[in-house]
This record gives sequence, structure tokens and C-alpha cells, in this order.
Amino acid sequence: MKVNFSIRSTTVVVAMILAFLFASTKAVAHCDTLDGPVVSAAKQALKTRNVNYVLIWVQQKDEPEVRQAFRQTLVVRKLNRAARDLADHYFFETLVRIHRAGEGQPYTGLKPAGADLGPVIPIADKAIESGSIAPLLKLFSSNVRSEIKTRFDDTVSKKNFNKNDVEAGRKYVSAYTTFLEYLEHLHEEKG
Repeated sequence: MKVNFSIRSTTVVVAMILAFLFASTKAVAHCDTLDGPVVSAAKQALKTRNVNYVLIWVQQKDEPEVRQAFRQTLVVRKLNRAARDLADHYFFETLVRIHRAGEGQPYTGLKPAGADLGPVIPIADKAIESGSIAPLLKLFSSNVRSEIKTRFDDTVSKKNFNKNDVEAGRKYVSAYTTFLEYLEHLHEEKG
């Protein structure tokens, strides 16, 4: 009988750990999508041949690996359309994997564009893009709106950095990801 209790207890603990891990990765899963901000930055970097667009999404210690993958991708994508598509996908995967590792999160592959991110992330992204917070605030109760506005203002104030100033870009990415995680946490708490 004691063995069954241990198995049940272990099963409950494992289930709780898995639930925690799943919940804690939900907010940042948006970076894994083919239409998310990391892959969008990668597309811009390849289009302009400027690696700085993506370096802001990784830690400084990971720059050499990203730069190498970027150089390889630029060389291979010149061969033909099939090679370009394969090289681009390799670069996207490499970048997202390194980005996720930098956040202490596992890489589980690229997710398709158009993934359901829930109500908060798309509205928050539009608010940051437009500078208009009103639609975002409607999702939350009045008692947290002041803090949301403060964090929003901080994120937006860092948004228009020089694309070649990687450190300023990293400050924006940090504010952006922290803001989205905060919003996701608030949304999960209320519902």
C-alpha cells in the first residue's frame, strides 16, 4: 500500500511540475512563431544583410554563434531558391533556439504563423506598435492599469532605438519581454 501512495504522490508532483513549466513558457512562446518578433527580426536582418537586427534578441555571449549562422545563411541562400528557403529556416531555428536558451527556456521548434496567442499578446503588440494603450487597458481591471501604463511607457520609450545600437536594442527587448510576461501573468491570475 505504501508503494501505491508513493507512486500517486510522485505522479501528482510530476503533474504539478509539468503544469508549472507549461504555464511559465506560455508568455514567451510568441517568440517561437514564424510571424513572431524574433523571426521577423531575422527576416529583416537577411533582407538588409544587417545582423544587428537579430543580435538584440540574444545575449552578448551568444553573438559569435549567431554571427556565424548569419554568415553561413547569406552564403548558402545565394545558390538557388530551395537553398535560400532551407538556409533561412536554419537561421530562424538557430536564432530562436539561442534566444530561448538565453531566457532559460527550452526550444521546442518553430511554431507556424498565425498561432493562437490568446487575447493579450496581439493587443499588447498592437498597442506598442501604435503607441495607443487604450485597447490594452480594457482587458484589465482599474486597480492594475496604472502599473500597466508605467510598464507600457517604459517599453515604448525604448522602442525607437538606432538599429545599429545593439545594446539599446537589448534594453528594448528586455523591457518588451518583461512587459508581455507581466501582462500574461495578470491575465492568467484573473481568469
